[in-house]
Amino acid sequence: MDEVFRDRREAGVQVASLLAGYRGRRDVVVLGLPRGGVPVAFDIAKALAVPLDVMVVRKLGVPGYEELAMGAIATGGVRVLHEEVVRQAGITPDMLAAVSAREQQELARRERVFAGGRPEVEIRGRTVILVDDGLATGSTMRAAVAAARQRGAARVIVAVPVASAEACDELRAEADEVICARTPALFFGVGQWYERFEQTTDEEVRRLLADAAALPPWKEDAA
Repeated sequence: MDEVFRDRREAGVQVASLLAGYRGRRDVVVLGLPRGGVPVAFDIAKALAVPLDVMVVRKLGVPGYEELAMGAIATGGVRVLHEEVVRQAGITPDMLAAVSAREQQELARRERVFAGGRPEVEIRGRTVILVDDGLATGSTMRAAVAAARQRGAARVIVAVPVASAEACDELRAEADEVICARTPALFFGVGQWYERFEQTTDEEVRRLLADAAALPPWKEDAA
């Protein structure tokens, strides 16, 4: 039986150990998926001594069963769909459009909140490490991969503490490298693999981004 992580920060430290080969590289940037992926990404970026930013994505939940993802959207107008879920749930074009419009509003709000006056980290031509606290269907991460490529990333790496084996396998067809620290045989949800899994707030995301910006990646004490 796989041991659970104490919290997202501990998970980040463990994932960072699997990414040691990227430490200190000037062509690498870590992007956390808000909100829960940012605490994980913070400790990865800190350990690797590379810049941290966010990749804003929103899950498209099935109406009435919002925890079940039928797809996701990301910055830059990217949308990916889980076609099997859409078909099995009987999602009509109007239903999909309504959910997409609502989530697009929240995505735009988060982009404004998380920017906080900071310049966006440039990812064109760089190696991008996309981080979340875990993957169930992988829809939001697929959207993040597509958005990173749209913004000109040279290589896209997915790195998560825990995920379903199916999600990891599917992402390997889209990302250049996929690191899933744990792929439990019995996977019912991301939260079951953390002792503490409180909801991450907007303010916590903003604070972690500010803390990361205050630790220039070339400083040894950033590790």
